[in-house]
Amino acid sequence: MLLSITTIQTALAVGAIYSLVALALFISFSILNIADLSTDGCYTLGFAVGATVTLAGHPFLALPAAMAAGACSGFVTAFLQTKLGVESILAGIIVNTGLYTVNLAVMGWSSNLSIYGSDSLFSLAKGLSDAEWWRNWYKVIVPAAILLLICLFVAFFFRTRLGLSIRATGDNADMIRASSINPAFTITVGLCLANSLTALAGCLYGLLNTGCDINLGTGMVTVALASLVIGESLMGRGSIPKRIFGVVLGACLYRLIMAVAIGANIPTECFKLVSALIVAVAIATPQGRKLIALQRQKMAARRKGGTQQC
Repeated sequence: MLLSITTIQTALAVGAIYSLVALALFISFSILNIADLSTDGCYTLGFAVGATVTLAGHPFLALPAAMAAGACSGFVTAFLQTKLGVESILAGIIVNTGLYTVNLAVMGWSSNLSIYGSDSLFSLAKGLSDAEWWRNWYKVIVPAAILLLICLFVAFFFRTRLGLSIRATGDNADMIRASSINPAFTITVGLCLANSLTALAGCLYGLLNTGCDINLGTGMVTVALASLVIGESLMGRGSIPKRIFGVVLGACLYRLIMAVAIGANIPTECFKLVSALIVAVAIATPQGRKLIALQRQKMAARRKGGTQQC
């Protein structure tokens, strides 16, 4: 059996967490039109800060602390771009490289950090009820509830004046500048928001698994890109709520596809290849649809021409 109930529960829980990273990439890549490659390091930073705060005995402060750390990462990336004139891709690479050492320092210069046995968000949530259904589904409900709140906030935020300014910055920075709005400020706010969501996702993933290592965030850019592209392929472009729903749907579908790969006993070493293939297929899907539609039009025209000759 490729998908058991436990596998589906895990896929949905991790899919909700991946949705936060996909939302972050949606803000930076789709809204601001900036390729932010600091995602991998920022994801690990979220876990490192959240786990450290949890071990210090403050489980409820883990999430806001991780988000604040992610916002700081986004600020540095934006500063390099807007004040020092560094290209967005290069700025992300610089920050991602520097975050490796920062993450090690936060984790006490250890490549692994475990919170097993400590009170965390998930362990406290588990104790809220003794009902069997709750103990089976709390790992899905907690990240899903947080994701819902974040989606509502993002949808509301991008309808505010600041949110509309950020959207306009990605479309035409010169027009924003001509409207007496500082694009450096809107880019900074957008990247801080995006990276705070990435760090929140890393924190939740670490808390869910009660520990991770320094390489936790490796490949998260690929995961987020796959989720984003799958969502846009399925839902298309439209209103912000519709696009947000597409991002979440894409992340959950991506994780379910990976769950099927796990159930099919595909070697762990091949998971990166599977991720790359998912991204390639998702990106090629819109063009494939156009080619299929074009071939159908050609076939219809040939049939019509043949009928007229007869």
